Amino acid sequence: MTDDTNALFNMDDSAFRAHVRDWIERNYPAEVIRFPSRRLHWHEVKPWFDRLSQKGWIAPGWPLEHGGMGLSGSKQLIMIEELERFGAARVNDQGLIMLGPLLIRYGTDEQKALFLPRILSGEHVWAQAYSEPNAGSDLAALRLEAKDMGDYWLLNGQKTWVTLGGDANWIFLLARTDNSGKKQQGISFLLTPADAPGITVRPIVNLDMGEEFSEMFFDDVQVPKELIVGEVHKGWTYAKDLLGFERIAIGSPKASANAIGRLERMTDLLGKRDDPTLRAALIQHHLDLEDLKALYAAISLSVKRGEPLGPEVTILKIAQTELFQRITDTMIDLGAEHTALTEPMGEGGLHPSGQFLLARPATIFGGSSEILRNIIARNVLGLPA
Repeated sequence: MTDDTNALFNMDDSAFRAHVRDWIERNYPAEVIRFPSRRLHWHEVKPWFDRLSQKGWIAPGWPLEHGGMGLSGSKQLIMIEELERFGAARVNDQGLIMLGPLLIRYGTDEQKALFLPRILSGEHVWAQAYSEPNAGSDLAALRLEAKDMGDYWLLNGQKTWVTLGGDANWIFLLARTDNSGKKQQGISFLLTPADAPGITVRPIVNLDMGEEFSEMFFDDVQVPKELIVGEVHKGWTYAKDLLGFERIAIGSPKASANAIGRLERMTDLLGKRDDPTLRAALIQHHLDLEDLKALYAAISLSVKRGEPLGPEVTILKIAQTELFQRITDTMIDLGAEHTALTEPMGEGGLHPSGQFLLARPATIFGGSSEILRNIIARNVLGLPA
């Protein structure tokens, strides 16, 4: 434990918040956009990643022994709130919030030694390749084949909707290694360099004309045997855990907290503070946000204790993304004609249409709300299929 980390542990929450706020304000790179209305690419956000990494603040929830901060759930929430208050850009974090925790739990000692430090330093930038053209919500229907060739796996097939796939130099993916049983069986979890011969990455242009997503094609791609995580054919088990980590990340209150802040700034800018209907909506959004924070803190504490993620984590993802959409809907109604603007209005990233484009797909990626409600019904409430 470094002196800085030790000092953070001993701070009360109020002092910790002031310390985090001061450091962010003094160290956020001037060249990195604040309050971005889209996901920034690696070259745009790397200076901020590097500052956090050098400070040792890039992985607040990772255990200390693996290079993280090992923070409590309450302190993690404070960091999230302060980053959002300042409008700090989200870094490329798929290695941090998904692969890293998975390797800590299931990886070999060699995999941990190779990959974890390079995730923290930003030397390895990871992309998740799960979905396929005919395997989205029904992910177990994936068809990317990994054929056992003795010394290596031979990959052939396609992945799609790979977030920031064009920025990555490493990929973690699910591939079919056996077809003889149920579709959830015979899936394995593999790692591969993004520049391996036979991999083609093509950008997908979004509604906002950005290239956040990519499709990937695998043509006779060779993956060394040691780059499989866990046991052969057991990838579905690891994938469910990883999706749990992803849903914790997506379920973080940060998006909704940031949205409420923007809504309140827009309320003041338009002189609508005394509107009773708007005031009632703001109060309800704040109450829902406090409920979300409590749920997030409880689940984060469970993860920190090393307890397995259960299906109830899906509640967090549903609660966050739907609250984010409700706040955005209020912002759209309030903004009226300003909603049509393609550029921010006023100061501090007030961009209703940009927020709308961020909020709409939130209930789809990481598991659609409809699919997640079915999971809750079957596996939490015990309702019949």
